[in-house]
Amino acid sequence: MTTGERDSLRDRAYRTLRDRIIEGGLRPGERLVERDLAAGLGVSRIPLREALRLLAAEGLVVLVPRRGALVSPFTPADVRDLFDVRQSLEVLAARLAAERADADGRERLRLRLVDNRAALRSGDRAAISAANAAFHAEVLELCGNALLTLVVRPLDARMRWLFRLTADLDEDQDAQCAEHGGLYAAIAAGDAAQAADLAERHVLRNRDVTLRLAESWSVPAADPLKITHTRRRRPAE
Repeated sequence: MTTGERDSLRDRAYRTLRDRIIEGGLRPGERLVERDLAAGLGVSRIPLREALRLLAAEGLVVLVPRRGALVSPFTPADVRDLFDVRQSLEVLAARLAAERADADGRERLRLRLVDNRAALRSGDRAAISAANAAFHAEVLELCGNALLTLVVRPLDARMRWLFRLTADLDEDQDAQCAEHGGLYAAIAAGDAAQAADLAERHVLRNRDVTLRLAESWSVPAADPLKITHTRRRRPAE
């Protein structure tokens, strides 16, 4: 196998597993068995392990030496940490977007809001999750700050994952979409202070909702070695 062929297999395995994690096909804390994954993906273990390392770099997978891998546990503490960082970065992005977005950028954000509303009407939770993520990604794009974008990008996968985990449980998606509408209006009006204030309120509301919902799908804080060991154990006969 050439290096190019192996890279192609690695990338395919990476994209497939990334999508499965973010879409909920693989749950937080779930053990990843290399043999089963390799067979299911039609790849050997070498490109699979390379794919798992890429996922670990994004925070989606935990690699345990001599034990294997598991989908990263999402604990309430993880949720708090992620939202602490998100609050600072998204407030700044919203402020800068209001100051710097041109007419084309404002129109792109309006179309993201249209998509968000259409997804909400459809009731498709996966579409709602994707539309929410796309709206936030567009705000980041409009901020015009390459360094801020570079800082936020590594968090993108975990935020999309979190959006998807909560989309199936959050019954107040109308409020989230309405908040996006207010944020769009502030950015379109060039009101940086209002955009920053609305972005902060939006993140804080999402934080509170997500922490409540986390009780139903989060994994208690634990040593990954113990999690892996527990998941290896067969039930008693």
